[in-house]
Amino acid sequence: MLQGKRVLLVIGGGIAAYKCLELIRRVRERGGAVRCIMTKAAGEFVTPLSVSALSGDKVYGELFSLTDEHEMGHIQLSRSADLMVVAPATANLLARMAGGIADDLATTALLATDKPVMAVPAMNVRMWQHAATQENVAKLIARGVQIVGPDDGDMACGEYGPGRMAEPHAILAAIEAHFGAGALAGRRALVTSGPTFEAIDPVRYIANRSSGKQGHAIADALARLGAATTLVTGPTHEADPAGVTVVRIESARDMLDACKKALPVDVAVCAAAVADWRPAETKAQKIKKDGRTAPPIPLTENPDILKTLSTAGNFRPRLVIGFAAETGDVVAKAGPKRKAKGCDWLVANDVAPGTGTFGGDDNTVHLITADGTEDWPRMTKRAVAERLAERIAAALSAAPGAA
Repeated sequence: MLQGKRVLLVIGGGIAAYKCLELIRRVRERGGAVRCIMTKAAGEFVTPLSVSALSGDKVYGELFSLTDEHEMGHIQLSRSADLMVVAPATANLLARMAGGIADDLATTALLATDKPVMAVPAMNVRMWQHAATQENVAKLIARGVQIVGPDDGDMACGEYGPGRMAEPHAILAAIEAHFGAGALAGRRALVTSGPTFEAIDPVRYIANRSSGKQGHAIADALARLGAATTLVTGPTHEADPAGVTVVRIESARDMLDACKKALPVDVAVCAAAVADWRPAETKAQKIKKDGRTAPPIPLTENPDILKTLSTAGNFRPRLVIGFAAETGDVVAKAGPKRKAKGCDWLVANDVAPGTGTFGGDDNTVHLITADGTEDWPRMTKRAVAERLAERIAAALSAAPGAA
């Protein structure tokens, strides 16, 4: 809960400003107070009347308002809150924040504040990916500004990609996590992600097509709900989630060792695509072709990380969740697999060619539990992660053994 917490919300001028109305409502539902500053451009998308009605407070917008400065000067305004949240943080607003520009009430308050700042970017995908924006974001992160999002998705301009403002529930989760009031505050989580590389020789290896996007999104979602999260990941190009302890490995055996060191935890989510087999022997030198026959590569089975965690005795997480990447008859194969592994839940998805699951931004999953199967609609991997994290929080808050 956010009882007694004060949030100063700076609403920027973007089409996503309408999401701030829902955010205000949700923060107040949890006992928090919201005071708002609107930029001049924000008024083109939402009205001060709507913002004031939902926040239950006056809306500020003019730097040189004699009345406002007399009642609540911009210095006091910037320091009366426990947290400043900028949403939507447009490319222009991020640039002004990074440059230390104070040419309106919003940027002046941001420059004058001595409180933590959280920014929620929202803009066209090309604007988000532009080097200038990325440099500005890097500067802000280095100064301690927390960045929430952006998400991948369809945009008002008709394009698709990163730049879409995070949803209100995700922003709320980040706010709660900041105050240590998230649904998973005080909990410990372990997530595995990405592929594993099983060396054949110093040059070659056995691997798979996993990008790590789903596992990284899950670690991020759990951390946003307040869990102390450890992410054990194979080689991937995904950025490290904020506030997550990241352990990088290559082989399945490395991953198992890292998972054991992370115990005890309350929940383990095994989203990594671990190679089932590895070469029985790793050659010290590169294998050379002789022009006649391909050299045999005997294989041996890798350790089963999911099953090991599910049968870890006193160190077994209360909730163990596995992922099953299947091709065809996904649900039929996943049910018996859950029982064989000994895990509590199994998230099954189809990775057959044409689904776009491996390396893509979307996923279609089926949640298999002891109570049956839930077929989730196709959604972004980030949305899957957020939904799964919320289910985990609900399960862990229930009576022992209810998960």
